[in-house]
Amino acid sequence: MAHLFQVGAGSGGMTVLDIVCRDPRITHVTLIEPDIYKPHNVIRHQFPPAAVDRYKVDLAAACLLERRPELHIDTLRCSLMDAAMTERIDTAVKTCDIAICAADNEPAKFHFDMLMRRHKKPWTLGEVLAGGIGGLVHWFQHGNGPCYGCVASHLRRAIDTDQGRPPDYAAPGGIAPETTIPASRASIEVIASLHAQITLQLLTHGSTYAPGFTSLLFTLEAVPGIFEEAFRTYRFRIARSPDCLICRPDESPIDLDRAVDEALARLNQP
Repeated sequence: MAHLFQVGAGSGGMTVLDIVCRDPRITHVTLIEPDIYKPHNVIRHQFPPAAVDRYKVDLAAACLLERRPELHIDTLRCSLMDAAMTERIDTAVKTCDIAICAADNEPAKFHFDMLMRRHKKPWTLGEVLAGGIGGLVHWFQHGNGPCYGCVASHLRRAIDTDQGRPPDYAAPGGIAPETTIPASRASIEVIASLHAQITLQLLTHGSTYAPGFTSLLFTLEAVPGIFEEAFRTYRFRIARSPDCLICRPDESPIDLDRAVDEALARLNQP
């Protein structure tokens, strides 16, 4: 019997949630999602056009209960960083067994990481690269492993781009024109399925999970200057960084907001 904590029920998040919650071990779900389902979401989402203008979190709960009416589902229509919901969110994380981050912005990812490390919970993160050219799946365990800051910083340095483009293509509105192109439903399904598979394996194996990578990059298209070929897998083994602004092991107090701001500034440097 397992309690799943998830943030995000967008096109990718809902696909991951649907797959993971088909596993009978998942008996309790806490889902956070503040957004309303809009007409522009329809082309890439599981929800029907008739559901437009309803809260995504309510639609997600209805979908899960239709397949598994015995599920216990707690829904929160709020941001992960909503100060008014801090205590309730903290309690949910404390009691969960595994967590999924399907947030689409960097501050939320850093905040999610902080919550997971505080309560020593295993979690996964999936990112579909804009334009659907590929995607990343990361998994995290408490202890001596890397935090999200370590991983994001490493990938920023490790992924080479010959034409000066940013290696993080998960952010619409980025420097390169490609970052404004939405991913197709097909691309979202592929990466979300990988995300779900890694999440279920982590649930199965727990502290002994050792797939041979910290982050998995799977390309879906060949893009000059970015990916040499389509359908190629890159496996990154990323260690905890001793000078990480987020999880550095020294005893000095850290202003989390300042550390996240500095980490984001580093990631956004050209």
